[in-house]
Amino acid sequence: MTTTTTNVTDLYPTRGATEVATPRQDPVVWGSPDAPGPVSAGDLQALDRDGFLAIDQLIGPDEVEVYRRELERLTTDPAIRADERSIVEPQSKEIRSVFEVHKISEVFAELVRDERVVGRARQILGSDVYVHQSRINVKPGFGASGFYWHSDFETWHAEDGLPNMRTISVSIALTENYDTNGGLMIMPGSHKTFLGCAGATPKDNYKKSLQMQDAGTPSDEALTKMASEYGIKLFTGKAGSATWFDCNCMHGSGDNITPFPRSNVFIVFNSVENTAVEPFAAPIRRPEFIGARDFTPVK
Repeated sequence: MTTTTTNVTDLYPTRGATEVATPRQDPVVWGSPDAPGPVSAGDLQALDRDGFLAIDQLIGPDEVEVYRRELERLTTDPAIRADERSIVEPQSKEIRSVFEVHKISEVFAELVRDERVVGRARQILGSDVYVHQSRINVKPGFGASGFYWHSDFETWHAEDGLPNMRTISVSIALTENYDTNGGLMIMPGSHKTFLGCAGATPKDNYKKSLQMQDAGTPSDEALTKMASEYGIKLFTGKAGSATWFDCNCMHGSGDNITPFPRSNVFIVFNSVENTAVEPFAAPIRRPEFIGARDFTPVK
């Protein structure tokens, strides 16, 4: 199922000659505040204000072990490593990410369908949802590289054609997140401003950006200003904890030079009322394993 950009207004210009900051044009919480669901009214207010919601334990220890074993199986399978959905570290050649895990693995497909997961996404986005992207991220110790500061929506808008900010991500920890092993960092409140980045999108940009972000990267000046205004929140927590965050949060993570691995499963839910059109600032679409064109609701 696909759609086109016919009569779709670009609310968030990016990848032009200069950086352009645009106030957010969309709600953060699309669902009704009094609609039933697993997220409390207070947590919805916090999500609207900060752009994120941390949960101490989304899944239990026994479940963590199931998903950790499945991660290990996938990342050691030669056929998975050879698949284009696997991204390797430029230096160590270790697997960095495996995309579309909800289609590769029935174990992770069940996690996507779990009401503790998809139920929260439906409540926040106010509609049925589909998976725009899923992946496992692996950060083994002793040198796994981080992810530079960026807004996911900037890329998903520019290169995948998502029209509006009606997308929510969840990162579920499969190992403990310390304050030293390359954890997720978010600038609270940054989701209220869209930063359109400077510079055109190269063809097949995804082949480089999945290893090292370049196009769609904010300037040092813009990041300094945002960090001064919003501050930076570093997320720690035990395996089984989760962080939900809005698609437009400015976020990143550092390298992991500790002996302690940091791995997580990352699921991006998009509203079925916000399906992808043609890219707004890229010559071609990214592959479907990165930006889905199957808009079937999660049931």
